[in-house]
Amino acid sequence: MARETRPEVTQPRLGVVGYLRWAWRQLTSMRTALFLLLLLAVGAVPGSVFPQRSIDPARTADWIARHETTGPWLDKLGAFEVYSSPWFSAIYLLLFISLIGCIVPRTGVHWRALRSKPPRAPKRLARLEAHASGELAGDLASAREAATRVLRRRRFRVASHDDVSVSAEKGYAKETGNLVFHTALVTLIIGVAVGHLWGWKADVVVPSGDSFVNTVTRYDTFAPGPLVDESSLSPFAIEVEEMTADFNDREPTAQTFGQPRDFEAHVKVTEADGNAFTDSVKVNHPLEMQDATVFLLGNGYAPVVTVKDDDGKVLYQGATPFLAQDGNYRSTGAIKVGAASPEQFGFVGLFLPTAYIDPDQGPISVFPDTKSPALAMSMYTGELFPDGRPQSVFTLDTASMTKVETADGSDQMRLWLTPGEGAKLPGDRGTITFDGVERFAGFSVRHDPGKGLTLWSALFALAGLIATLTIKRRRVFVRLVQEGDVVRVDVGGMSKDDDEGLLEVVEEIRDELVGQSRTS
Repeated sequence: MARETRPEVTQPRLGVVGYLRWAWRQLTSMRTALFLLLLLAVGAVPGSVFPQRSIDPARTADWIARHETTGPWLDKLGAFEVYSSPWFSAIYLLLFISLIGCIVPRTGVHWRALRSKPPRAPKRLARLEAHASGELAGDLASAREAATRVLRRRRFRVASHDDVSVSAEKGYAKETGNLVFHTALVTLIIGVAVGHLWGWKADVVVPSGDSFVNTVTRYDTFAPGPLVDESSLSPFAIEVEEMTADFNDREPTAQTFGQPRDFEAHVKVTEADGNAFTDSVKVNHPLEMQDATVFLLGNGYAPVVTVKDDDGKVLYQGATPFLAQDGNYRSTGAIKVGAASPEQFGFVGLFLPTAYIDPDQGPISVFPDTKSPALAMSMYTGELFPDGRPQSVFTLDTASMTKVETADGSDQMRLWLTPGEGAKLPGDRGTITFDGVERFAGFSVRHDPGKGLTLWSALFALAGLIATLTIKRRRVFVRLVQEGDVVRVDVGGMSKDDDEGLLEVVEEIRDELVGQSRTS
């Protein structure tokens, strides 16, 4: 017999529209959204591992210079500008689109569910995950009315599709909370994006008695958003009248000896309209300005130093901030004399609030307050800013400089100065004088136009998440069967999620129905 030939099966072709629809469904699935969230978290890791150019350009340039091979490659990949890199922005936008594509259709489905009646009761309630039965006296009409009252009293939405059953449903707030949570995530992303695009942040070190104006040129570091107009910053001026610090100087043997009790910067603020007022800035008490918030992030000491040339002309004078390295404020810093001629020079060393020469550790500070201050410095000559690279105010780039040695050339020259003392610099370079000590305040100024939206989004996201995790979506059905003078009641329940309390609820409804029958 000849074998019957079957026609070839033609596979359907998706076409361009079909592939686009498939890609859209993949992008808007919950699995993809969770994957993008994970990818966003992983993508943010380099931002905390590598220095970021927008936060500390000097440290970034130094890192790239020290890693001659990997530095340029990482720079091309955006490792030093993670949050503005194309690949991070792509993940960010895909997550945003995925959430929108997930929320919109689910909102439509949820809205239709809110307006629809609970479904018909199944014929065999015993097959449901929770079931209970009982008997009550009366007829079907009175039993159905009693079941309706009991379910409505328990805040169920009730509907009767026939004379022998009652359907009820509750827990729609669970899906509402879920949608609120995801919508809040979208607005949270928008708030973060607004803060990134139109926000800015800056840091400045201000010694006591000095001031700063809210301009780009006055800040030590300034990181604007891509859409920030740097010429339109809200004008104000802040003068640090006094920077105070309170340290525990009692009970020298206690573990808390030398620990700080409080830091406070007393400031005078002058606004654009000439209005002036005084205020204080603490660690957890920022200064709220128009379109800016001023935080006190750090403090330390700024030795007042004067450097003159051999003719008595002042080359450098002022309070120079030194950065604390330990709890006793052993601080490192640099003094850069760029006005020196024919060769620039600078000093690098230590400021010790309560100086002590330890036989093993060398110069240290034994207490954070200025009980016995001293400056210990070394001198370098050469180019202060090679290749114009940015550098920290607390460090001296000695790559293009030469250390100054003692007269006999046996060791590097070191200076030890206390307040009021001076020293003559070798090579007829002039003199340096340690005039005194000021405290400095380290301020961080922030402008984030999206912080209000971000805060409220986070609160709504938390509320939606709590509702999603705590509210149970339940359906309860009551089916009635007339058996002589009594009505047999079958109560069944089902839940969308794991619900350990469902059986208890079903039995309580059964008991309440039977109890009403006995008392009537």
